[in-house]
Amino acid sequence: MTTPIPAAGTVPWRRRRGQLEVALVHRPKYDDWSWAKGKLDPDEEWPVAAVRETHEETALAVGLGRPLPGAEYTVLDGTGQPATKEVRYWAAEATSPAGPLENEIDEVRWLDVIAASDRLDYARDRDQLRALVRADKAGTLTTWPLALVRHAHAVGRGSWHEDDRLRPLDAAGQERAAVIAPVLTAYGIKRLVSSPSLRCTDTLRPFAAQLAVALRTKDGLSEEGYAAEPGRAVRHLERLVERGAPAALCSHGPVLPALLTALLALVAPDEPDADHVAAALRAAARDKMAKGEVLVAHLVGTGATARVVAVERHLPRS
Repeated sequence: MTTPIPAAGTVPWRRRRGQLEVALVHRPKYDDWSWAKGKLDPDEEWPVAAVRETHEETALAVGLGRPLPGAEYTVLDGTGQPATKEVRYWAAEATSPAGPLENEIDEVRWLDVIAASDRLDYARDRDQLRALVRADKAGTLTTWPLALVRHAHAVGRGSWHEDDRLRPLDAAGQERAAVIAPVLTAYGIKRLVSSPSLRCTDTLRPFAAQLAVALRTKDGLSEEGYAAEPGRAVRHLERLVERGAPAALCSHGPVLPALLTALLALVAPDEPDADHVAAALRAAARDKMAKGEVLVAHLVGTGATARVVAVERHLPRS
């Protein structure tokens, strides 16, 4: 069985005079209307490709919101043979006006959802539109991301004879840290909180340097701080939920289950995807997340009204 061709895209949305609109693209080569999407570059992460392709095809700057249903369909590969194309989609609020078009797209058109449904050429594209409309009606289209990160692979404890808090990332961990940076960028992360242990701060440092944002360290997120006073780690998470700004928090395997359990408590049982979201958080807590994993929780509201409506797990490639 051949590996599916991976692709990623978005459904860009905005409100105009109180009405929800989405952006469709026209490809003159196929004379069709669809969503902005494209194939992943070699070793590119799905969310990074979604943002890149959206900007290349629409000249829109977007930040990824909640994931939408994907699509699989048959295309011809480079040799003319049939192959499966797998596309992952996200809702993406447009954060700036579009610039000039430069690639294979000759028109971008903002339409209300009824006109967009009529204009789309492929029935499969209406799956994403329906999901976006359902989220809008439920009040869960406008979300903000909270990313939990387990530090990337570090030098082994057995070969490190100094203070464990100074144990650095190994070569594979450094490579993963460089990959994590554009993933966090795709979700518009602006605030960084980390255990002060070097393996955690160095996991987020490439992103902090890229965006020139402060990297705040909290002793309560370290293994030592958690062992001494377990409740401090959850309080740091709760403060981020109260703030409601796109944020990433980096910690350790022994600490993360408590943080994930705190997020699980924010899953409202009446949400349409509650079972799926809860299962993802429970699995991540059971596994203590993989080293170098980024788990993105999409929340609506802040503080006491906050609730988790979607979860994504971005694991390092084996």
